[in-house]
Amino acid sequence: MSQLRFAAVNADGLLADLDLPPAAYRALLKLRVLSEAGGRITIDQASVGELLGLSRPSANAALRSLELAKIVRKVRNGVYQINAMLAGYNSPEDAVAAVNEMPSEDRLDAPDFIASYHRAVAAYQDQLAQQRKKRATQAAAKKAAALKRRGTLHAVG
Repeated sequence: MSQLRFAAVNADGLLADLDLPPAAYRALLKLRVLSEAGGRITIDQASVGELLGLSRPSANAALRSLELAKIVRKVRNGVYQINAMLAGYNSPEDAVAAVNEMPSEDRLDAPDFIASYHRAVAAYQDQLAQQRKKRATQAAAKKAAALKRRGTLHAVG
C-alpha cells in the first residue's frame, strides 16, 4: 500500500498545456507513484519501458520529453528526480520548503515555462538533425573512398 504524499501544487492544467507525447504523461504518472518522498526514483529506462509496455526507444523518448520540460531530471543512469513542484512529500511543510528552495528557472509557474519547453524541443530536434546530417556526410565520404579504392585496383593476369 502506498503512503499518502503531499504536493506543493496541482499542475494538471499546466501539464496538459505542454502537449507532451502520450507516453511521456504515462511515464510521469508511473514515476510519481514509484518515487520516494521528495521525488527521487531509482529506475532505468528499460524498466520504465517494461512497466508501460513500451519499447526501449519509446521509453527513452518519453523520458527525454519529461527532461526537456524540466519535469523530470536525470541525476545519473538509473536515478531520476521529479520536479519539486510535482513530487510528493511526507508533509505539506516539506512540499512548500522544497519548492521555495528550487531554482526559479525550474519552476512550473515561471512566466515562459511552456515556451521554454517548446524552445528546448526545437533545439533538441535541431541537434538530432545535425547529427543525422553529420552521419550521412560521413557515410557518403566512406562510400566515395571505397569506390575510389575499387577504381584503382587492376586485374592481374
